[in-house]
Amino acid sequence: MSARILVVDDQPLNVKLLEAKLTAEYYDVVTAADGLEALEKTRDLQPDIVLLDVMMPGMDGYEVCAHLKDDPTLSHIPVVMVTALDSAADRIRGLEAGADDFLTKPINDVALFARVRSLLRMKLTLDELRLRDNVSLQLGASDTCAGGEDSQAGGRILVVENEPFDRKMIESVLAENNQITSVGSSEEALAAISEPFDLVIVSVDLSEDDGLRFCSQLRSRDETRHVSLLMLLEESDDEHLTKGLDLGINDYLYKPIDKNELIARARNQIRHHSYQERLRSTYHHSVSMAITDSLTGLYNRRYLDSHLAALLERSKTDGRPLAAAVIDIDFFKAVNDTHGHAAGDQVLRELAERLGKLIRASDLVARLGGEEFVLVMPDTDMDTARAITARLCRDIEAAPFAASVVDDGLTVTASIGVAVVDQRDHSPDDLIKRADEALYEAKNNGRNQVIAAVG
Repeated sequence: MSARILVVDDQPLNVKLLEAKLTAEYYDVVTAADGLEALEKTRDLQPDIVLLDVMMPGMDGYEVCAHLKDDPTLSHIPVVMVTALDSAADRIRGLEAGADDFLTKPINDVALFARVRSLLRMKLTLDELRLRDNVSLQLGASDTCAGGEDSQAGGRILVVENEPFDRKMIESVLAENNQITSVGSSEEALAAISEPFDLVIVSVDLSEDDGLRFCSQLRSRDETRHVSLLMLLEESDDEHLTKGLDLGINDYLYKPIDKNELIARARNQIRHHSYQERLRSTYHHSVSMAITDSLTGLYNRRYLDSHLAALLERSKTDGRPLAAAVIDIDFFKAVNDTHGHAAGDQVLRELAERLGKLIRASDLVARLGGEEFVLVMPDTDMDTARAITARLCRDIEAAPFAASVVDDGLTVTASIGVAVVDQRDHSPDDLIKRADEALYEAKNNGRNQVIAAVG
């Protein structure tokens, strides 16, 4: 996962060390030597993550972080505080300033890269939501999510902790401003999670249960995929922390639990979740018939062109890969001719539904027209795009499509053409045209397959 990272430290040796580590992992690294330079470069370069030293002359890291989080054009950029200070009071001060995570000097490489990967995944999804909302706004179909992150302190919290003392303490500390549901096992938690929560606090050690497995289950379920996760673990438990971050936890807290840090971290995670949910809600409720296909509910060509143009511009600016696939139902005319247009409409609606469930959170699918669909895959190279579309091809054929006129359903297959943006693509039409040409090759080669456009 390529990204631009801003390293801020007044000590040249610290900067060179971090720069070397990150560059070796193929990250694009820019540096700043003080707070003012950090603010200027963040505004100009829009990095994906800021690694921010705390102890700097003049404007310290806390002040820089507060300025970044107060700016609505920068507040979505994750900030990791890098500090030799390791007290709960210092972490609370950083959380109050808006920090997303902490690294303690000397920096552990495993912890560094686990945190970077976790925050990049979060930012990628958030960027996609913000981009979609902006596209809808430009088309006159959305009210922007003004005001940044929600300032409300309270939320709905599920606590999963088998130690009665810790569970009662968490309940008492957070009960004042929040609705708390508290359980002692993952089995009880899965039963309770049918209700919506803003935050799940889960202990990594659940005796006979596995806290990490429970976190993985939450991330794999549609209804809990986006809930904020705060993991409780013992200090220096780097193995479980790294696995947790890779699974998608949002934050963590070491035992014994500091009450003030618990309050600050819970409040931050509820605020972040509220903001992301508001973005999703605004986005979904603002999409009008002007940009959606009335039959399938997917985006139409008008929205696709606007969205793809924005991604194309971002790809050229940042050098990130961008893939598009054209998906066409094989022998669709025969479905209409044999079973009627009502059955054909059922197939189109079901395919749209299947694609929506199978694609990643950062991807977008639109109906191009007739039986053709377009899948847009940001930050995706050709190998990944081919793997994704090959899986789609298999999954489309694997299960019959429901049709009221056929008891056992209809067997449906699709042909797919894939292209990755290059210097020839000056507009969305150019990229889609190359994917469409690959699609026709797939049709001519026997259908029900994926063909990649030749570079």
